[in-house]
Amino acid sequence: QLVESGGGLVQPGGSLRLSCASSPFSLTHFAVGWFRQAPGKEREGVSWINTNSDMTKYLGSVEDRFTISRDNAKRTVYLQMNNLKPEDTAVYYCAAVSVGSRGYLLPLEGSEYKYWGQGTQVTVSS
Repeated sequence: QLVESGGGLVQPGGSLRLSCASSPFSLTHFAVGWFRQAPGKEREGVSWINTNSDMTKYLGSVEDRFTISRDNAKRTVYLQMNNLKPEDTAVYYCAAVSVGSRGYLLPLEGSEYKYWGQGTQVTVSS
């Protein structure tokens, strides 16, 4: 089970840190991605991180503003979001897929992820 937290209402230019906690299994052998879906729009991938954090990827529009990280000991993946813009408004989901010992794997498509959280709302508005 994945549980997201940290969403909320923030003004443009503000920051939020999303957390994705796993229970009961460890995320050690899982690649993790953050995805979002705005009203009336398709889901899109935002950021991804491999098992040992030496590979991260970002959607182009967030690359200079968002940072993904993970703490495997705490079974948690984070998404630090800075300089938020109204177009970042969406429900944010974390997702995980087991890659076993293949830490070099980092799937980008949502269809490749098996486990999903329930989502957390992020609203950027003045």
